Amino acid sequence: MRRFLRHPSDMPVELVLRKQDFMPRQRLNNISLGGVACNSSRGFRRGTAVELRIPLLGEQARYAGVVAWCHKLEDDYLVGIAFTDEDTLFRARMVEQVCQIEHYRRQREREVGHQLQIENVAQEWIAQHAAEFSDAGLT
Repeated sequence: MRRFLRHPSDMPVELVLRKQDFMPRQRLNNISLGGVACNSSRGFRRGTAVELRIPLLGEQARYAGVVAWCHKLEDDYLVGIAFTDEDTLFRARMVEQVCQIEHYRRQREREVGHQLQIENVAQEWIAQHAAEFSDAGLT
């Protein structure tokens, strides 16, 4: 099974149904290049066409995908969104990296008690996490 990047829970996402036919299970097994795992207040059936939106990043942060899996958690669901083409996967991964860095910045600022320069935090995150991030979900 391909690995899915875990989207930070403090960066809300929206999963919106797309007007597209349900993708049969046998096709779904063949298309996933990788994807993103995120929390959702509702569950989705495997193969459901969705659009992943990240409102904090504006209207351009929208990525068409397919529900690869959905697991019920205590209070919500963890949903794996698979991207079906390399361009969408690449764009979504770049935005996920921005989300990860922003999450890290917020965490570090809580730890030190003051605001930090985003450039410095980004360099720190890249030094610590870029290798594991680049390995996830690409093969």
